[in-house]
Amino acid sequence: MDEDIGSGGDVSLSELQLSLMRVLWQRGEASTAEVAEGLRGERDLAHTTVATLLTRLEKRGLLASRREGRALLYTPQVSEAEVQRSMVGSLVDSLFAGRASALVSHLLDARGVDSQELAELQAMLKQRKGASHD
Repeated sequence: MDEDIGSGGDVSLSELQLSLMRVLWQRGEASTAEVAEGLRGERDLAHTTVATLLTRLEKRGLLASRREGRALLYTPQVSEAEVQRSMVGSLVDSLFAGRASALVSHLLDARGVDSQELAELQAMLKQRKGASHD
């Protein structure tokens, strides 16, 4: 599923593109009308706008389409985790000189972390540290 990203492609999506992709990740496959319906409440976009955005995502290799009757059905070609990995990697590289620790430090300072979340982070770090010694 990660042909575009796996081949070294860097995927960066706008907030709107991410919203469309989330509908498709949730549904697995959807028509333009179904994607537009899935966005209602969050965004109220014209059918033509959704169709244009889906076509652009398909041209980038992030979606595939197939015709069923008169409708085009779109399927994601990358997973949400792959897009997150690519976008966070780009963020770390561009804003934090490639240092994940600088990103974590920024998040701890800027967002604030409650004791439960801090315990979860400590457990993740302990698990990673243990895995790296195997």
